[in-house]
Amino acid sequence: MPKLEEIRIRNDFVPGDLGYVIHLHGLCYGREYRYGVGFEMYVAEGMSEFVRRYDPARDRVWICEHEQSIVGFLLLMHREHDAAQLRYFLIIPEYRGIGLGKKLMDLSKEFLHRCQYRSSYLWTTDELTTAATLYKRCGFRLTDEKESSSFGKLVREQRYEVTF
Repeated sequence: MPKLEEIRIRNDFVPGDLGYVIHLHGLCYGREYRYGVGFEMYVAEGMSEFVRRYDPARDRVWICEHEQSIVGFLLLMHREHDAAQLRYFLIIPEYRGIGLGKKLMDLSKEFLHRCQYRSSYLWTTDELTTAATLYKRCGFRLTDEKESSSFGKLVREQRYEVTF
């Protein structure tokens, strides 16, 4: 099992990253939760929005690499009213349980504070219970739920939010 200190985290995209991160989401969520192509399209559209609206002073990406492969990912994008949205949090299965998720959440909270955001939120589904536990430990609380079939099957989307 890899060790946390072996993981390199960078904050910039290089050619190939966008497509690969979209691919990883489609692959992982397809295998683990049977999400369809609609989910992959959702990620692709959101990644495109992030790149088009990117402001280096207010937005951030954390790309986790081990042995020259992307093994984890998280992005933070600015929204209205001094809020930021966390999106596309993913750690491939072989790298779960080593503290990488907590590290990404800690890095995102540091950035939120440095940028003086008033709040942050994220959307997930009720199937991702381990991720929800991590979000709650980091101070996020469940604020909204809705049913959706956007990902090729019926899911309960959940919004978690933290205020500062």
